[in-house]
Amino acid sequence: MDYKDYYGILGVPLDAEKKVIQQTFRKLARQYHPDLNPGNKEAEEKFKTINEAYQVLSDAEQRKKYDKLRSQYQQWQQTGGRQQDFDWQNWSTQPGKGPNVQYANAEDLEDLFGNESPYSDFFTSIFGQAGRSSRGKNRGTSPSPRRGRDVEFEVDLTLGEAFHGAERLLDIDGHRIQASIPPGVRTGSRVRLAGQGEPGRNGGPAGDLYLAVHILPNEIFEREGDNLHLEVPVDIFTAIAGGEAHVPTLERPLILKIPPRTNSGRSFRLRGKGMPHLGDAKTHGDMFALIRLVLPDPLTDQEVDSIRELASSRMKNSEQHPE
Repeated sequence: MDYKDYYGILGVPLDAEKKVIQQTFRKLARQYHPDLNPGNKEAEEKFKTINEAYQVLSDAEQRKKYDKLRSQYQQWQQTGGRQQDFDWQNWSTQPGKGPNVQYANAEDLEDLFGNESPYSDFFTSIFGQAGRSSRGKNRGTSPSPRRGRDVEFEVDLTLGEAFHGAERLLDIDGHRIQASIPPGVRTGSRVRLAGQGEPGRNGGPAGDLYLAVHILPNEIFEREGDNLHLEVPVDIFTAIAGGEAHVPTLERPLILKIPPRTNSGRSFRLRGKGMPHLGDAKTHGDMFALIRLVLPDPLTDQEVDSIRELASSRMKNSEQHPE
């Protein structure tokens, strides 16, 4: 009998919490599920293995038993013991003793593999025989309708697309789907497309398609919730005497009035010029324009001389009238 490293099969650490184990299993199950890999025997065997590992590590009592077995088996190997000589009998579930394992998705497995056991000899020896569903006991009855599984698909959007909303023509396993993405989405948003997931079985409804949104970085704007931040370059003449500065937005450029004596680092709040709220596109966050002083380009020799004279005059004035 071959030992199974269930932690290695799922790729999770020994102290992984149940939530992490569930998330990892779902990701792998979507990747290797037989319905998504028709005729692929390698994917089918991989699916069986990860399902087996999940059944053990997601159950507190079975995981505890497995951890003890794993520890003793590793000690045995470290002493030079061979796998075939390990005392498996000491860990096996005796017939008639202890409850049979009840699988969380027994009906799914019956639909996929029929009466053939999808579990290894190691699993059934250590944890018992499969608990079958009542439907599995009578294969002559018509199978009940089953809802299709939900599918998740990652979508990259620009900040402008997130601002205005976007359309995507998706090709998922050969199916072309026109997806509408509402304004205001952000990285981590999940857009639900009802009935666009995996087809149902035995006349059951289709699952849903979830678009996992990722917003690409923007060269001008930095997003914080529904607010936008950007730097606005202002030349020193405008900062001293006041004037106007052009501010880009995701709709149309704006003119920002710069008051006299504006220091670099001052921030101006432009209300309602940020991102739309998801679910309420008429309501927007704010935009914050941070002033960054720059030299005029080009700066003539005459202007440099004038500034030099002004600086010299200010220095003499401060020497004559010290604070």
